Amino acid sequence: MAQILIVDDDSTTQLLLERTLVMQGYDVTLASDGEEGLIKAKAIRPALIICDWIMPRKNGLEVCSQIKSTPELSTTFFILLTSLDSVDDRVKGLDAGADDFLCKPIEMHELKARVRAGLRLHQLSKDLQNQKQLLEDELAEAAEYVSSILPPPLQHPSLKIDSCFIPSRQLGGDSFDYFWLDDRHLVFYLLDVSGHGLRASLPSLAVINLLRSRGLSNVDYYQPSAVLSGLNQTFQMSDLNDKYFTIWYGVYDWQSRCLTYSSAGHPPAILLTSASQSAEQQLKTPGVPVGMFPNIEYVNASCQIAAHSSLYVFSDGIYEVEPQNNSHWGLDRLINLLKKYQMTPERDLQRLLQYVRTWHPNFQFEDDLSILQIDFS
Repeated sequence: MAQILIVDDDSTTQLLLERTLVMQGYDVTLASDGEEGLIKAKAIRPALIICDWIMPRKNGLEVCSQIKSTPELSTTFFILLTSLDSVDDRVKGLDAGADDFLCKPIEMHELKARVRAGLRLHQLSKDLQNQKQLLEDELAEAAEYVSSILPPPLQHPSLKIDSCFIPSRQLGGDSFDYFWLDDRHLVFYLLDVSGHGLRASLPSLAVINLLRSRGLSNVDYYQPSAVLSGLNQTFQMSDLNDKYFTIWYGVYDWQSRCLTYSSAGHPPAILLTSASQSAEQQLKTPGVPVGMFPNIEYVNASCQIAAHSSLYVFSDGIYEVEPQNNSHWGLDRLINLLKKYQMTPERDLQRLLQYVRTWHPNFQFEDDLSILQIDFS
């Protein structure tokens, strides 16, 4: 049985509305002024409210505005009862959140029809809200799964790795991983799938699972360019709903201190030493994003890693920001920040990202963001 609240200071109107609606099978509650109406609305959470405009102790507009700003009453259908019929008055009512109007004197057939329509819309809004909550719960579970498969911080006598992942939504297209190929060769990579949300996260998860299981056939995992070529053959846009991804992939031999790497349309990794603020290497190779074109050849590059160096691998969401107030954001500014960060005695990625967040509109990242910090002993 639908619950209806009538808020009106006129007892005759209350009686008329109550009798008519009870005869229609509705459960009716009465309130004699705006403040009493708000108290009863929060207590019974009615499906529909009929409220007079002009009343003592909060008028109809004030009641409507407070009802619509109360989350647990967000689906309640609100009918404003009024003898005011000018366009300006109706605009005021709509601005306050009213869903419908009834003009005095009340015509009973119109009342019944508007109540039936309002209850249908209330039920539709409630169903949509329930479906939205179910989807949000499922997305939250999926986001927990994504977080659970990302690797924990790595500690090794020759290096340590810290990481951070911040999706722009509950799910994102960024992912990363690091694992040992043998007792001296460590793989670490970071990829960024185009787009956001569930459609971007699925290819990202597929790549992680494929590389962890070494499921690419006829691929030498010690050769980054061969891995990227294998991924490009496996993940073509035509097979992934026009999704492509950028990736930076490196293999580190901790005994020889040699890093071999390859990239596919990804921002350069930044190699810094703690000894000098000016020593900077941008590690990047030519190559289009994975999935754009078949039969692309990727190339390797290599470098020696000096003691007490750090490598930063990240997605472009950390520095791609729309210019504001005539300021310019971008990779150069991020590199300058990383150089200052590199010189601090106790480095913390969360603190770094807190500063980076101030560059972004409303302190929110508009794109997925991932970063790896690899500190070499």
